[in-house]
Amino acid sequence: MKLKLGLPKGSLQEPTFALFERAGWSFKVSPRSYQPVSDDDTIEPILLRPQEIPSYVEQGVIDAGLTGKDWIADTGADVHEVCELRYSKLTSNPIKVVLAVHNDSPMCSVQDLAGKRIATEYVRLTNRYLQDHGVKADVEFSWGACEVKVPTLVDAIVVNTETGNSLRANNLRAIETLLTSTTRFIAGKKAMADAWKYEKIGSLEILLIGAMNASKMVGLKMNVPTAQQADILSLLPSLKNPTLSPLADPAWIAAEVILEHHQVRELVPALKRAGATGLVEYPLNKVIY
Repeated sequence: MKLKLGLPKGSLQEPTFALFERAGWSFKVSPRSYQPVSDDDTIEPILLRPQEIPSYVEQGVIDAGLTGKDWIADTGADVHEVCELRYSKLTSNPIKVVLAVHNDSPMCSVQDLAGKRIATEYVRLTNRYLQDHGVKADVEFSWGACEVKVPTLVDAIVVNTETGNSLRANNLRAIETLLTSTTRFIAGKKAMADAWKYEKIGSLEILLIGAMNASKMVGLKMNVPTAQQADILSLLPSLKNPTLSPLADPAWIAAEVILEHHQVRELVPALKRAGATGLVEYPLNKVIY
């Protein structure tokens, strides 16, 4: 038996492959292929546009996949959300789906779009948002590159943005946020009703979340003189408590902690000054709570 798994083609492809690599699965694909090769013969991966994955999962064409919350909302697909995975093409921050206009436009809210023209890939999401706010406007589908259409071809656009750089580069400003989105691991109802697929999806969930947790953390080992033990250990953050181990010399103990990687730059000098020696920082592949 195999699990048919949809992986996002495009800007999310490499971050997704890297996440799976840390979780324990390797996917390789040639530049023109949509059929990655997996080192797990129970997974049948296929590259798809993230816009398409929710519908294919809902229909049972594929069993599970990774896509954005924005595309689940746009398609209205009835799928099981397995877990949230906070990663994107540039950062771990969520993306925002925004209504944007030209900086010179007098429009300041969705109510100002009545009777105007809006270009977007999110046609269904945009129409629902307009309807919810009692606004009638002409919403047209755009094959990307929406930013260049304002104000020459359309009055406004609905696009996703992670940093806002593209909007600023095109002299645009966001006036409304339709939703905030992160990557989601989703599965079909039929797949979740199958005992083997349910267990396989659960295993993927555990290890993908573990890899996500580990991406922000490192391990730190050190030797601590017992005479300064209390002072040094008081500096250490940890998931619970530092792990302590005796050394051959009773005047010393070994200590080990897991911490967020940005804490290292402040903590290591402080530990060194407090008397810790043999400090070793090491990367983590998975942290599973």
